[in-house]
Amino acid sequence: MNNPADLTLTDLRDMLDKGDVSSEEATRAYLDRIEKIDPKVRSFVTITGEKALEQARKADKVISRGEASPLTGIPLGIKDVICTKGVKTTCSSKMLGNFVPPYNATVMERLEAQGAVMLGKLNMDEFAMGSSTENSAFFQTRNPWDLDRIPGGSSGGSAASVASRLCAASLGSDTGGSIRQPASHCGVVGMKPTYGRVSRFGLVAFASSLDQIGPLARSVKDCAVLLQAISGPDTKDSTCLPQPVPAYADACIKGLDDFTIGIPDEYFVDGLDPDVEKAVQAGIEALASQGAEIRRISLPHTGYAVATYYIIATAEASSNLSRYDGVKYGFRAEDYSSLMEMYKETRAKGFGAEVKRRIMLGTYCLSAGYYDAFYKKASKVRTLIIQDFKDAFQECDAVAAPVAPTTAFRLGEKVHNPIQMYLSDIFTIPVNLAGIPGISVPCGLDSKGLPIGLQLMTGHLQEEKLFRAAFNLEAALDLDISWPEL
Repeated sequence: MNNPADLTLTDLRDMLDKGDVSSEEATRAYLDRIEKIDPKVRSFVTITGEKALEQARKADKVISRGEASPLTGIPLGIKDVICTKGVKTTCSSKMLGNFVPPYNATVMERLEAQGAVMLGKLNMDEFAMGSSTENSAFFQTRNPWDLDRIPGGSSGGSAASVASRLCAASLGSDTGGSIRQPASHCGVVGMKPTYGRVSRFGLVAFASSLDQIGPLARSVKDCAVLLQAISGPDTKDSTCLPQPVPAYADACIKGLDDFTIGIPDEYFVDGLDPDVEKAVQAGIEALASQGAEIRRISLPHTGYAVATYYIIATAEASSNLSRYDGVKYGFRAEDYSSLMEMYKETRAKGFGAEVKRRIMLGTYCLSAGYYDAFYKKASKVRTLIIQDFKDAFQECDAVAAPVAPTTAFRLGEKVHNPIQMYLSDIFTIPVNLAGIPGISVPCGLDSKGLPIGLQLMTGHLQEEKLFRAAFNLEAALDLDISWPEL
């Protein structure tokens, strides 16, 4: 029998339903692999072995009664920004180093209702602020394709754990590319849904108008199955959309004869790595081979996206992170002589450098005399970016572009150059500003053997179109990816 840890989520589902393997056996296989491999990759912050085996045994009983849901008995990893009742949720920050939530995020309630198994919580950039997972307060997650390189961020642990076959799939969160960029760097599929498609209740907030939870997996269909399980209306989140959830996996069908794919001029610019451009162009040709019409389009305000994002995101972060003051929960400084000193000492010692940088940027943008010049103007430019995409989707069904300008860079290479680090999200940020869905699908390797992702984008609530295009891209390329052995 194959090692269950080598199977995609969909293949493992088939084996569980046929009785070829039990959830307990699959869970033990993953836990054994985590014990052997994760000391090299370092993707898990917390491993919940006993809880996972208990959930697996319970799932096996459900499966034996023929009552399994799509995720019953499937071992998953969860980004440590998603609240898990009774299990530490740290956001990879000293500020929440010992925080144990008294409640579950809505996505966790939905996974538990389906009988999914949680193997543990995954490392990330602190409070989801970063593109390399080098901002974790605990340790640096490494790229399984080359342990001297970054896995991407902020969902670096989520991508690296899937690529290392330490879980069948994982959940991440995406504020400016934090699912798609690490998925590209680690050679897995990562998807950001339409804003409001998945409840944010229990997702620790970074930038509330941009954050969205989404799946990472080893195939497009696996992502579709996982997204369907966590999507849908939620009265606990006022921004969650009321629309019913389609059967996303059913959209994974061959053929794009009635499809038009737009290629934006603004995404193929100076600074794009030649290997990345070559692989993305091969992916576009693969989409054409499935019947899609390829058309050049323009998204004229793309050049303003990074500046717009770093005003809106930091302003919202400044507001959201004001709750961490050492009073109610989380880290509190030990030496202080007054309440004000306690606030100052707690925040100075509890937050890392990047989080402090973004809080200060956001506070400045919201301050008296600067609000109109920065936040108000950024909000207007955001509206123009949204309109760009609306206009584009009048001409095409989906947009194809690179995910990142380069493949994974070396650890420490950009950590002291925040501008360079911020620019690594230049192609993913517009999707968050517009609130549309986007997906990263592996489309090849560079000359160093590092993975490259192609990004597909569709209009609001057009996830079915997105999965269809992504499924056809995956099928047409038929990449023979031999996963890192480690």
